[in-house]
Amino acid sequence: MTDTPTKTPEKPAHRSGFAAAAREFVLIVVGALIVSSILRAFVGQMFIIPSESMENTLLVGDRVVVEKLTGVERGDVVVFEDPGGWLGPEESGQKRGSVGRFFEVVGLLPDSSHGHLIKRLVGMPGDKVACCDERGRLMVNGQPLDESSYLYPGDAPSQMEFQVTVPADKVFVMGDHRSASGDSRVHLSDTNADGGGNLGDAAFVPMDKVTGRAVVVVWPASRWSKLNVPDTFKSVPPAAGPPPAKPSISLTAPPK
Repeated sequence: MTDTPTKTPEKPAHRSGFAAAAREFVLIVVGALIVSSILRAFVGQMFIIPSESMENTLLVGDRVVVEKLTGVERGDVVVFEDPGGWLGPEESGQKRGSVGRFFEVVGLLPDSSHGHLIKRLVGMPGDKVACCDERGRLMVNGQPLDESSYLYPGDAPSQMEFQVTVPADKVFVMGDHRSASGDSRVHLSDTNADGGGNLGDAAFVPMDKVTGRAVVVVWPASRWSKLNVPDTFKSVPPAAGPPPAKPSISLTAPPK
């Protein structure tokens, strides 16, 4: 008598199909996180505006996209890491917990701006920035700026007088809400946070600390807008010579 071979019971099709779908879903999620992280690191990143220093161009709580592929120029709104000792409680940003930080790192949540600031780039390396001329206007390389399109209503271009030459590999930045901005002007009489360097070094932001330029406000939807370079910066002539190794700083008004 011949024995009939015993068949191995087949697994239910729905179980193997579910496992395959689950693996595919995990691979898609992991791949998306990797791509998002790469884009955040090298292409663009979203930030939340933490303070009033850029009103009314940017309001507290606005979400802006910062692109990292192109260089920065005069007039750009730039995000940068704290050069050292700039951040106060009002601009330090709200630090998320570990889960929130993870989603920030992979680009699924906007950066809470902890450790970063956002200002308008006014002076490139070698530029001479001074305030103010006889009509109370900020000047770059001797060219007065018409800041009416972005300066906070009622604010003067600067409440302090100064003349500076921006050193090599650094930039000079100012907030659009000048009376509420702890920008380069405020640190003209400071040394670096570590106590090293020359008087006024802390006023200039190293280029390698600039994260990128803000290009668009994406949220709230009612405030969607591009952040273009104001036309007044297009009339600024190039710096007269190569940027100095050390800044030149004078806390007096330029000759009228």
